[in-house]
Amino acid sequence: MKKCLFFVMLLIGGFFYSQKTPPNLKVIKKNLENKKSEFNFEKLIFKYKGLPKSLDNMEAQHLYYGRNFQKTVSTSSTEFKNLADAFKDKDVDKTINLAKEVYGKDPTNLDVLLILLRGYDTKKDISNFSHHMNQLKSLTDAIKNSGDGKSDKTAYVVNSVGDEYILLNMLNIGQDYNRGSQSANGAMYDVWQKGEEKLYIKVLY
Repeated sequence: MKKCLFFVMLLIGGFFYSQKTPPNLKVIKKNLENKKSEFNFEKLIFKYKGLPKSLDNMEAQHLYYGRNFQKTVSTSSTEFKNLADAFKDKDVDKTINLAKEVYGKDPTNLDVLLILLRGYDTKKDISNFSHHMNQLKSLTDAIKNSGDGKSDKTAYVVNSVGDEYILLNMLNIGQDYNRGSQSANGAMYDVWQKGEEKLYIKVLY
């Protein structure tokens, strides 16, 4: 599905000046499942849905990488395919309604947030647009803060190939870069290169 580049580009501010905190998936999983933890999933998702601007970096990190331990909506599912078709057909009302249904089941899905943003932008619905933009910014900040992309040890970490392309748009990495890939330790490392310049992205699976 084509990414909404316009919205992604709005998230670039402060990209290179954020503190880098690589995600520890074992700790994140433990915290999300612990009802007494400040990073318990139910507590975080309540805050995320109600007041996303109030999320700090660690809370956003737990929500974004916590997707690996939650039930999510697959892009190969019928409901997601129906959403993709409505989006391609530019049926705004249907797109928003279907996106809201998927969002209800998978609220931290970046693709769904981007689709909702496109729909609410078209409808000039400032309130819903701003709300979901704040959610998207919180989650993409987690990606920004996961590394600096300068080596395999400090690679940016993303949950999926789709999220990788959102990151590439944010970094303005285009077709003039060549990609090389290698698997290691439950993930795929993609190295995007142009001349001597290299960018490392770790894709979890």
